[in-house]
Amino acid sequence: MSNRRVVVIDGVPMSALVATPDQSRGVIVAIHGGATTSAYFDCPGHPSLSLIRQAAESGYTAIALDRPGYGASAMFADTMGDPAERVKLAWGAVRKIAPEDPVFLVAHSLGCELALRMALHQPVGGLSLAGTGLTYAPAAQEILSQATLTRKPVGLRELLWEPTDLYPDDVLTGALSAPGVVYEGKITANWARRDFAELAAGITAPVQFSAAEHEAVWESTPAALADIAALFTASPRVSTNKIAESGHNLSVSLAAAGYHRSVLDFADECMDTDKREVS
Repeated sequence: MSNRRVVVIDGVPMSALVATPDQSRGVIVAIHGGATTSAYFDCPGHPSLSLIRQAAESGYTAIALDRPGYGASAMFADTMGDPAERVKLAWGAVRKIAPEDPVFLVAHSLGCELALRMALHQPVGGLSLAGTGLTYAPAAQEILSQATLTRKPVGLRELLWEPTDLYPDDVLTGALSAPGVVYEGKITANWARRDFAELAAGITAPVQFSAAEHEAVWESTPAALADIAALFTASPRVSTNKIAESGHNLSVSLAAAGYHRSVLDFADECMDTDKREVS
């Protein structure tokens, strides 16, 4: 079972969905992408697809955070252009909800930017990233070049949600959608050509990178995945994998439970290593 929490950080309300075990072995923080909310990691009506419920069953305190500008903090979205401010709010919310260590970060798509910045700000046990990349697929580049905050270009839905038979029917109705945030335009503009590489180079924790078998937004060939892994020059371990029978939105696909199991298995390895090193 998950519960919605709201905590106040420097006058800004930050919200999250939280699932807790009887005894916690660590904290998993999940960070959603653009135009959705924390519900992405606790798929409504489909508890078997929920990352945070599966994580709690595996002994973790699980927090699906509404990124700054989403959820309870939406009314303050115009004040969140500074990445350092977003990191401060995110970590502040995490520490108020679950102050214990170690922390493992999971992120999808635009949420990968915040996760990497968080990992550079405070030590984490590891990171699992998905739904992003270094090079847009050719069809995606054409479609996304026409996108604005107020206008979704023709073909965007197909890009993000096909093949449709890989998702529950009710997920395709737009129930998980939320308005985008202005600062995301700058993230998107600089991500692939500059920021991803610069942020990744400073990560000193283990990294897992997952790609959907039918990823249509980003290039995810073996060569593309190797290029992504090579960005993490300071990480002690980088693994990449493909998730079979899945599309871009991995955590609400019919393959979500298996994908989440791979994330939690990696988290187990990272957390156990972290505890051995501390002792």
